[in-house]
Amino acid sequence: QVQLVESGGGLVQAGGSLRLSCTASGRTFDSTTMGWFRQAPGKEREFVARINWSGGSTYYADSLKGRFTISKDNAKNTVYLQLNSLKPEDTGVYYCAAGEYAVVSAGLYNYWGQGTQVTVSS
Repeated sequence: QVQLVESGGGLVQAGGSLRLSCTASGRTFDSTTMGWFRQAPGKEREFVARINWSGGSTYYADSLKGRFTISKDNAKNTVYLQLNSLKPEDTGVYYCAAGEYAVVSAGLYNYWGQGTQVTVSS
């Protein structure tokens, strides 16, 4: 089992920034990929970004590339998501997930955190 705990969400004005954190514990060596997803009210969960635990390779949703940055600190078992130039449409619950494969499909991630709310006001 892998436990994931997100933090760092909050209320921010449009154009502002937030940094989300996701700390993993448990059998973290079972998971090679960490991903961030988000879900807006009434919408499906969508892929944001992913990172490989060992090599650090990253991949982003095309629509978010340039504004969001995923990074990691292996010593702390923590993955970060830096959110810049935030827009009201970025509002939603942000989840981190752990999985075995470098994919964008939420269904292929095995473990999920509880989510952290990001609200961007106009």
